[in-house]
Amino acid sequence: MADKDLLEIGEDNTLLLLDDDEPFLRRLARAMEKRGFEVTAAQSIAEGKGAVANKPPAYAVVDLRLEDGNGLDVVEMLRENRPDARIVVLTGYGAIATAVAAVKIGATDYLSKPADANDITNALLARPEDKPPPPENPMSADRVRWEHIQRVFELCDRNVSETARRLNMHRRTLQRILAKRSPR
Repeated sequence: MADKDLLEIGEDNTLLLLDDDEPFLRRLARAMEKRGFEVTAAQSIAEGKGAVANKPPAYAVVDLRLEDGNGLDVVEMLRENRPDARIVVLTGYGAIATAVAAVKIGATDYLSKPADANDITNALLARPEDKPPPPENPMSADRVRWEHIQRVFELCDRNVSETARRLNMHRRTLQRILAKRSPR
């Protein structure tokens, strides 16, 4: 996206980052501070709602699924307290239904993880009438499949049998996939 397609950060550069992945949250906070944002980081729905109640930020990046609930609750609260806020929802589960729900509630944009600071900044500062460009190096179909399998495996507490059952695949097939390195 060209620089002319981006809005300026403006005087109110407050940004709420809400994600329960601590290393990702720290990296993203540092990167966004370098880009001129005044960052407030939160790791739970309760912390996010507290930050919104205390001082509703002009910008927000909210993870959809957190350990203590759904990030859309924070999006809704922010939209009520600050209608002009620009909100990007992040998720490891790129599904059309959740993207539609996020936008209906008031999110400005919706990005699938892994998203880097440049993608997030572009989404936060894009003019509403501009369509985002396609990603420069999208994940391959094999990589998307591998990421999904890894995510389900983690959600099943690394239980191979339960993961295989949920993915409707044979346990040995899943074991072979898990033993391989991630595709590019």
